[in-house]
Amino acid sequence: MDAAITGWAHTRFGRLEDETAETLIGQVAEEALDYAGLDPAEVDAVFVGTFNEGFSPQGFPSTLASLRVGELRHAPAVRLENACATGSAAIHAALDALAARRIRTALVIGVEKMTAVSGAEVGDILLKASYVPEEADIEGGFAGMFGRIAELYFQRYGDKRDALARIAAKNHANGARNPLAHIQKDLGYEFCATVSDRNPIVAGPLRRTDCSLVSDGAAALVITDLDHAWHAPRAIGFRATAHVSDYMPISRRDVIAFEGARKAWGEALDRSRLSLDDLSFVETHDCFTIAELIEYEAMGLADPGEGARVIEEGVTEIGGRLPVNPSGGLKAKGHPVGATGVSMHVMAARQLCDEPAGAPVPDATTAGVFNMGGTAVANYVSIIERLR
Repeated sequence: MDAAITGWAHTRFGRLEDETAETLIGQVAEEALDYAGLDPAEVDAVFVGTFNEGFSPQGFPSTLASLRVGELRHAPAVRLENACATGSAAIHAALDALAARRIRTALVIGVEKMTAVSGAEVGDILLKASYVPEEADIEGGFAGMFGRIAELYFQRYGDKRDALARIAAKNHANGARNPLAHIQKDLGYEFCATVSDRNPIVAGPLRRTDCSLVSDGAAALVITDLDHAWHAPRAIGFRATAHVSDYMPISRRDVIAFEGARKAWGEALDRSRLSLDDLSFVETHDCFTIAELIEYEAMGLADPGEGARVIEEGVTEIGGRLPVNPSGGLKAKGHPVGATGVSMHVMAARQLCDEPAGAPVPDATTAGVFNMGGTAVANYVSIIERLR
């Protein structure tokens, strides 16, 4: 592909009480352009990803970056949304414009300010990413949705609570080394595996440590054509991408098969002419630990029902065959919805440039990034590699 990441920025994720969506957008826009060594006047278009749906009163954020970076005032700007895959949707829109040669340099921003509303409101807002006619009344919101997915998976393949605890412990151990993560603490396997007052059941078999965090934050990427990239201080090339959608209602499909995710991984690897064995690590969408478990199967690390073996054998640990979520993932890093897809690409790019935020993966050259919206409805895969 004729595009590369040449700069990035990333706020800390967490409860950022003094920040708004506007201030977060401005911060990462300015920092990403500065890190890329790019004159803001050279930006041809701005792509802003935010889910919002009631998190913030500001519903038209596309041009807010120009309030901090005045040179962006007249750059075409657009807002993208695709549930939890919103950030990747913004990246793909930029890549499409680059591929069409309508632009040569794009600024992509993902942002969400989630913590200004109550916990109950968060649940109601997130459920707008489900099929409302059938799923809006599911108890426990999206946690209830994935709790149901975990129950269905356990019914078919056996109880995998232990594997989910191992995934949570792995990601928290990695996140403890990420200064940008919402939770920077190694919780340990025993804590994650034990139901307690500090780790109660949230929905179905899912404990609190099986659920990602409600967070504020933003991330940004500068993406250019290769002519520009070869003159940049650093360049992470897009080797291949894929975007596959699926039915939204869980009643219309086998919801524990993640068929759209499997197809997206297959298409991206085929286009890249690589296999999983060629990847140094993966950043994947662990909104809940059961999602990461099923994603092992979707990406091809294990056959259906065998995902637990992957974590039990240490395959996805640092030092394993294919480390997964060295940044700490959504589980530890946080999940500000619109920022997540961009954040995952920033984390992967930093790892590939030997600037890891999280656990370092030695000699990393190529990475896979999987971001999904809803219950594996919007599925995006990127295969990226270090060019310089």
